[in-house]
Amino acid sequence: MFDSIYSVTVTASEFFLMAGVALAAGLLYAWILSFRVRANQRFFMVSALVPFVVAFVITFVKGNIGAGVALGGGCFGLIRFRSAQGTSDELAAVLIAMASGVAFGMGYLGYGVVILLGLAVLYFLLASTRLFEHRSMSSDQLLRITIPETLEYNGVFDAAFAQYLTKAEPVGVKTTGMGSMFRLSYQVRMKNPAEVKAFLDTLRTLNGNLEISLLPYTEQTPLQL
Repeated sequence: MFDSIYSVTVTASEFFLMAGVALAAGLLYAWILSFRVRANQRFFMVSALVPFVVAFVITFVKGNIGAGVALGGGCFGLIRFRSAQGTSDELAAVLIAMASGVAFGMGYLGYGVVILLGLAVLYFLLASTRLFEHRSMSSDQLLRITIPETLEYNGVFDAAFAQYLTKAEPVGVKTTGMGSMFRLSYQVRMKNPAEVKAFLDTLRTLNGNLEISLLPYTEQTPLQL
C-alpha cells in the first residue's frame, strides 16, 4: 500500500491509477476543508486539482524532485504574483495539496492519501477547537475615524481612548473625499463592550460628526483600509 506503484518506466495504467487516486483524494480533501475555510467555490475546485497537477509535473520529470519542485515553485510564484492576497487558511490548504502531490507524483499513493486527508482532518479538528483563540485577541476591533484635513489629529483622541479602551494602536492613515479629509485607523480593544455607543458619541464631538466605524479586526482588515 505504501510502496511506489511506478516501475522504471511509467506505464499508462500506472499513470491513470495515480490520476484517479489523486483526483478522488483531492475532491474529498476540498470537501473537508469547505466546512472550515471561508473561500469561494473556485478555490475549492482548485484545491481539489492541485494534488493531481503537482503529481503530473513530478511524474513527467521522471521523479527528479529538484526539477519538479523548481518548475512547480516557479508556476506557484507566477500564480501568486497574479492573484489577490489570500488568507493563511488558503495558503495552508494549497501547501498541503502541493505536498501530497509530490507523494502522488512519485507513485506513493498511500502516503499521498495519508498526507492529504490526514492533514485535512487535523486542520478541521484544530480549527474546531479554541486552542489558539485567546480572548484578548478575539476582542480586537478596527476603529476608523474620518476627520477634516484642518484638524490636527495627533493626541486629539487620547483622552477618549484612555477612558474607553485598553488598547489603541494606529494601523494606518489615508486621505479620502478627494483629499479634503483624512481617515485614521486603529486596532482597538474596548474596556466594556456595552459602552460602544458612548464611545462613538464622544468621538463624534471631536471629529466634527463625520463618519466613524468600528469593525471586527482580522488578519485581512489592514488591507481594506
